Amino acid sequence: MAKLQKIGILTSGGDAPGMNAAVRAVARKALDEGIEVVGIVGGYAGLIQDEIIDFTPRSVSNIIARGGTMLYSNRCLEFKTEEGMQTAIATCKKHGIEAIVACGGDGTFRGATDLTNRGIPTVGIPCTIDNDITATDYTIGFDSAMNTTLGMLDCLRDTCESHARCNVVEVMGRDCGQIALYTAIAAGAVAAIVPELPFDEKELIERIGKLSKEGKRSFLVVISEGVFTPDGKKYGEVLTPKIEKETGVETRFARFAHIVRGGAPSLRDRYTATRMGIKAVELLLEGKSNLVVCEIDGKIEALDINYSQVADRYFKKTLKPGNMESLTPAQQQAVKDLADKRYAELCEMYEMVKVTSK
Repeated sequence: MAKLQKIGILTSGGDAPGMNAAVRAVARKALDEGIEVVGIVGGYAGLIQDEIIDFTPRSVSNIIARGGTMLYSNRCLEFKTEEGMQTAIATCKKHGIEAIVACGGDGTFRGATDLTNRGIPTVGIPCTIDNDITATDYTIGFDSAMNTTLGMLDCLRDTCESHARCNVVEVMGRDCGQIALYTAIAAGAVAAIVPELPFDEKELIERIGKLSKEGKRSFLVVISEGVFTPDGKKYGEVLTPKIEKETGVETRFARFAHIVRGGAPSLRDRYTATRMGIKAVELLLEGKSNLVVCEIDGKIEALDINYSQVADRYFKKTLKPGNMESLTPAQQQAVKDLADKRYAELCEMYEMVKVTSK
């Protein structure tokens, strides 16, 4: 097999702290191997619109500490069409791009598979603050987002203590409750409410009332943004007035929203992004593609993207007909075992919140 001559890098979907560190690592590793590198501006839309920039080692200088993504990002519906994909492939051929490293989440990986199936070898790097790619223990951006969330929760705690208040706080995570669980534990919250696990509203309200009478002044209730009432309302906004009405504790609602996606990446995210970026280039040099780089038990490994996506859908209960049948029996069992492991991890954290929230 002839050695790769040129690769492209893109970032897609929601931005995450550490994306720039991944771009830097991919570029530096590839250039060190004598491979030309280009940046694709604006994700998959950049391939369709022919937004390509040449990289030198200096192109990625000093971006490791920057949040967001210097290549920008976009959600490209056109890329999901065959016409859009063929336009993207034509751009690759025009610029001599022989392979692509795609940084993002599950939608990004679907695009990576589409490119691989059409002759452009692609490797994915998981970058999402939600840590919701089931196949990997860790996604780039998660640690930074948690630290930003925790800093704001600590600030709210100060004012809650001063004024004897409760703050119901909605945090990001889509349908994944990990940011809520981790930060609730670290902030000493009285409760964490997440989409994956059942929640007893009556018990929480009674507990807040009891603790208030015992002299506790400040309360934090952390809710994942993916929790809704049966009629589709944001649960945090509904719960807030209930707590105040039934306990007499002044209660406010806060939504941190996209603030937690920005800011300088943490050491862990910079380090993990660097390890994953280097691994992605090594895989392409070995002639491998349609893989996602994962952190599993502290090691950087590569898994088949199709396996990763099926595992994700199985855990999130969004499987489509035929998804599981695309895997071998051994892989199907591995998916089920992984889902059990992830659920057990969530339950363990949930119990930690309950135990420490007295």
